[in-house]
Amino acid sequence: MTISETIENLKSGKITSEELVNNSVNTFEEDKKSALPLNAFLEMYDDACAKAKECDAQISKARAEGKLDALFAEKPLFGLPFAVKDNISVQGKHLTCASKILEGYVAPYNATVINRLEAAGAIPLGRCNQDEFAMGSSTEYSCYGPTRNPVNREYVSGGSSGGSAAAVAANQALFGLGTETGGSVRLPASYCGIYGLKTTYGVLSRWGVVAYGSSLDQVGLLGHTPKDIALPLSCMTGVDFYDDTSADLPGSEELKDLKALSDAEIKALKVAIPKQFLKAEGLDADVAKVFADTRKWFEDKGVKVDEIDLPILDASIAAYYVIALSEAASNLSRFDGIRYGRRVDVGEGYDELYIHTRSEGFGPEVKRRIVIGNYVLSEQFSGDTYKKGMTVRARIQKEMAKVFETYDIVLCPTCPTAAFKLGQKVDSPLEMYLSDLYTTFVNLARIPAISVPAGFTKDKMPIGMQFAGKMFDEVKLLRLAESWENR
Repeated sequence: MTISETIENLKSGKITSEELVNNSVNTFEEDKKSALPLNAFLEMYDDACAKAKECDAQISKARAEGKLDALFAEKPLFGLPFAVKDNISVQGKHLTCASKILEGYVAPYNATVINRLEAAGAIPLGRCNQDEFAMGSSTEYSCYGPTRNPVNREYVSGGSSGGSAAAVAANQALFGLGTETGGSVRLPASYCGIYGLKTTYGVLSRWGVVAYGSSLDQVGLLGHTPKDIALPLSCMTGVDFYDDTSADLPGSEELKDLKALSDAEIKALKVAIPKQFLKAEGLDADVAKVFADTRKWFEDKGVKVDEIDLPILDASIAAYYVIALSEAASNLSRFDGIRYGRRVDVGEGYDELYIHTRSEGFGPEVKRRIVIGNYVLSEQFSGDTYKKGMTVRARIQKEMAKVFETYDIVLCPTCPTAAFKLGQKVDSPLEMYLSDLYTTFVNLARIPAISVPAGFTKDKMPIGMQFAGKMFDEVKLLRLAESWENR
């Protein structure tokens, strides 16, 4: 069911919040016994059922008093369970970032996005698998093992928010929270055949989210429909005292009752397709066909679609990884075996404690990125490479802003390929990094983008297309996505 359908069923008494939670818990428990377990949820929160019972009691009371509409107006997500990525703090619950170095760590407070969803009546259901410290594109770099794709369990679910995406796609949760640094919400959304929104940098507070690349990180949402993303977003957005980079979202009230764009509004759009994405290396034939079909849908609606030249996009992957890995090396220096998390003390002094803790606690991909990041920031380069990356980033921001002076939407695939088989790229870092070919420019430019399910490969694996807009244009993107959903 969609969120709106579920709310109507809660109001009418056709279903209870406790049943929603129990259905997810039972599915989770049964799935663990499967020969090919999905491994989307790592654990279900032990108090989710109690919170659901409390919601049901309040719903029954409000129904008897004729105040149901008032209850859901005040708390629009009342009684709805949602999935949480394992790098977002939920007070009193385990927070491990799918890493051995945080094994057993319990979050001392809620992330702002969790506080705001709970204030809207939503129930944190459980924590979901991810690539370790959000570093990966397939959710194979997890100390808990990979998350499988619910469409075909021989394939990856995408990453790094693959657990949240798989949980939503497999109907284990109504919606899910993920995080983005270079495409980690949109990519698994594309692979699993659902919607995934990356918001403008600052629209959702990063307070309580474990940092990977601070100037790029952003919380994102996953859902079956644009409305399933819009309503939770309306409850989460806004300035946060604890996050100086946070910002209000203009027009967020429209998200509470999302309307599709009219045919006239769609016809008035101007869509840009970067030529660099038409000739990109590694673009799969099935993806290219769906891309062409999506372009035709716009053109059949009377939309002006232009191919534009943006040579700077050829540098987006390189600039992204220079910046992200440099910031990762800095952010992960706090995991030292002293303050929190895993400690491996062989009694040989501080240096050895630090070395053994990090060597045993971090997985190979995290180590690789720390080494590269520290190399980029080393005295040998005096930070010149990082500065160059930031210069390219500034150029991308400037040129994308210029594009949006003329165009409303940038259209491209979410990924050059559909989901690949488990183990196919895990030992080929460069090939894995190229999965982010179409997504990183969005994070570098700090603009919003949504991945929409658009078709399938010959092997029946989902393919996603991406609509990107100017900063703070989430409402228009979601309204366009709703039109796409209703096509």
